[in-house]
Amino acid sequence: MTFFETLVALLAVAILLLQVTRRMRLPYPGILAAAGVGVAMLPGAPDIPIDPPTALALFIAPVLVDSAYDFPLGAARRMLLPLFVYAVVAVLFTTGVVVSISALTVGLPIAVAITLGAIVAPPDAAAATAVLSNLPIDRRVDALLKGESLFNDATALLLFSAALTVQATGGFERETVLRITLAAPGGILFGIAFGFVVSRIMPVIGSTVGGTLLQFVYAFATWLIAERLHLSAVLATVASAMTIATLAKIDDPPRMRVHSFAVWTTVVFLLNVVAFLLMGLQARRIVEAMSAAELQRALWFAAIVVVGVIASRLAIAFLFHAIVAFRHRRGHDLAPFENAETFLVGWAGMRGLVTLATAFALPANFPERDLVVLTAFSVVLATLVIQGGTLAPMIRILKLGREDKARQEIHWARKSLAQAALSRLEGEEGADVDAVRLAYREICESSRYSPKERSRNWSLAAVLAQRQRLDELREADLIGPSQYLELQEDLDWKQLAVVSDEEKRIAES
Repeated sequence: MTFFETLVALLAVAILLLQVTRRMRLPYPGILAAAGVGVAMLPGAPDIPIDPPTALALFIAPVLVDSAYDFPLGAARRMLLPLFVYAVVAVLFTTGVVVSISALTVGLPIAVAITLGAIVAPPDAAAATAVLSNLPIDRRVDALLKGESLFNDATALLLFSAALTVQATGGFERETVLRITLAAPGGILFGIAFGFVVSRIMPVIGSTVGGTLLQFVYAFATWLIAERLHLSAVLATVASAMTIATLAKIDDPPRMRVHSFAVWTTVVFLLNVVAFLLMGLQARRIVEAMSAAELQRALWFAAIVVVGVIASRLAIAFLFHAIVAFRHRRGHDLAPFENAETFLVGWAGMRGLVTLATAFALPANFPERDLVVLTAFSVVLATLVIQGGTLAPMIRILKLGREDKARQEIHWARKSLAQAALSRLEGEEGADVDAVRLAYREICESSRYSPKERSRNWSLAAVLAQRQRLDELREADLIGPSQYLELQEDLDWKQLAVVSDEEKRIAES
């Protein structure tokens, strides 16, 4: 099979598995990674290599942009301490645990052990976004987990580069130390500047397909340029997306926003699906490179590292919880999570493509390379399947679901928006203004915002009648194809305005 034929076949398998995960309410990343392992073990299975730099730019940059654009700066400021603890301290602590395990079991050299620790330490942005996308958890917990995944890769990749340099040269040169020191602040400054430039270009080509394409070009370009400049590509990408989101105006064309959201949702989902499948397909290459004795030693070591990685995150979560609780009793504003929420944060440490790509980026002559790569893959697969697969039932068992609270927030926010509209219309006169004002007053006075059921049904019936008539006009050749599509889109917007909230959304997991 050619690469393209193999990719199409894998996507067909993925679609089938996605239906299974959706109906069983399971997160798809772990299932797809496990399926990739199963496919890789079949006779004649395809061998699809992953180029690590390309994989990081292709799969991670869009996910970071997608998450960072929607991550509010206010939440980042309010949760600065928790984000620092989980994105920096937790990565360093986990690396230290892995170094200790390596020294006590297989006796890896210190630089090799630190490299392995940096590889397996950071939870993955793609995995976190994919697993948490439809799980109803508290806003603070959700913000911490998604915010952490935006920044921890920067810590891990800088640590990885430093350890790799020490292993290759036997120490640090002044130029290397300076480059690593400037990578983080330089990446942030470059991202802000690049985001500012892009935000000035976007209005020029807004409301065009080229404008949507520019969003992907800038996402990849930010990462690639930062890499060329030896800056933190992760922080540059996150900073640029946040800058563009901050500079967005309230009168930006809504049509462009709706179109971009639809395209980004589909593309990021496709990249996640392909990435987790490809991760599983690397299993055979790793195993075939090792003898039976080496494989047994590596699996035993990998199992210990998996336990150590999971336990270290839980330890950090509860230690930080104790510190925050103590400070809160002393009058500090930051309130601790509930114990169950703390356990959830500690358990939600899925590793993903960043871990695997950095492992494959190791030079061919790196000491104990096969052991390091297999251990990294084991951590990815174990955390995706074990932790990712148990998050949803854990939320139900610990009663952390926030469906009712989320619906109340939406209801309250809609009333607040309606009140803002009424305030703007205050003092205006005319029958048309009164009609608009009446609609917003109904929202403010309703106990649950949704169109009245009977009114909704009649409105939907009217739209469907218009659709039927539109098809008749096209069949009779009374309107052209362009006019048909324009009117069809108008009817789509009318229908979306009256259907229920559930019918407005497209979900796969």
